[in-house]
Amino acid sequence: QVQLVESGGGLVQAGGSLRLSCAASGRTFSVNTMGWFRQAPGKERDFVAAVSWSGAVTYCADSVKGRFTISRDNAKNTVYLQMNSLKPEDTATYYCAADRRGLSGSSWYSKRSSYDYWGQGTQVTVSS
Repeated sequence: QVQLVESGGGLVQAGGSLRLSCAASGRTFSVNTMGWFRQAPGKERDFVAAVSWSGAVTYCADSVKGRFTISRDNAKNTVYLQMNSLKPEDTATYYCAADRRGLSGSSWYSKRSSYDYWGQGTQVTVSS
């Protein structure tokens, strides 16, 4: 099993920045791709970003491109989500996810059902 714990959420004004962290523990050698999803009240859990094991390949949702950056530090078993130029519509609970598969030409990484492991989430609230 792999345990994921998110941190770094909070309340921020529009235009501000936050950096989320997700620390993995347990059978981390089985983790390959890591991702972030978010879920606003009454809405589906949506893909935000994903990163390959090496960190060299990343994907971001169109809604956050140019504002959010995903990265990872394998020595610390941690993945990060740097969020800049935050907007009120970014308000959501942010979830970290991990899977054993590597990134490929398919878009499996953007589907919630694709991931084996999930964290409990961290709340991000952006005020206008």
